Amino acid sequence: MTENERIIRILYDVAEAQDSRAFTDLFTPDGYFWDVSAGQRYFGADIGKTVDIYAKAFPDMHRALEVIYVTGDVVIVELSLNGTHKGPLALPAGTIPATGKEIHAPCCDVFHLENGKVKSFHCYTAATILMGQLEVLGNLQAAIAG
Repeated sequence: MTENERIIRILYDVAEAQDSRAFTDLFTPDGYFWDVSAGQRYFGADIGKTVDIYAKAFPDMHRALEVIYVTGDVVIVELSLNGTHKGPLALPAGTIPATGKEIHAPCCDVFHLENGKVKSFHCYTAATILMGQLEVLGNLQAAIAG
C-alpha cells in the first residue's frame, strides 16, 4: 500500500467515525471538497460539513471501498454509500426529510494529494440512484422541504 492510499483510507475511517474536524484536518489549507452531484464546493472549516450532513441523514452510513487506484499523487476510489435515511438530508436545493429507506449508492471519489494532505476531493455520487432508492425521484420537488 502506498502512503497516499494509506492517507485516503484514514480519511474514510475518519468519515465513518463521523469526526468532521479530523476529516477537515486531512486537507491542505487551500484544499477543497466538491460534492459534484449536489453542485456544492466546500473550503476550509466547511469541508467537515459534508461528514456532518451525511452523518445526520444516515447515522449508520458505511462507505464500502471496492477498488482503489493510485497514480502518484492521485487516488481514485470506487465505492458504495450504504445506510438508512433516518434524518434530514440537507442539499443545496432544500432538505429531504427522513424516509426510512436504505441506500446502496455507487460513488467514485477522485483525490489529489500534496505533501501528505488532500488538496482536492471530487465526489461523484450516483445521485439519481440514491434518490431513486429514497423513493423521491418521481416527485423530487414535493420531497424537498424548501
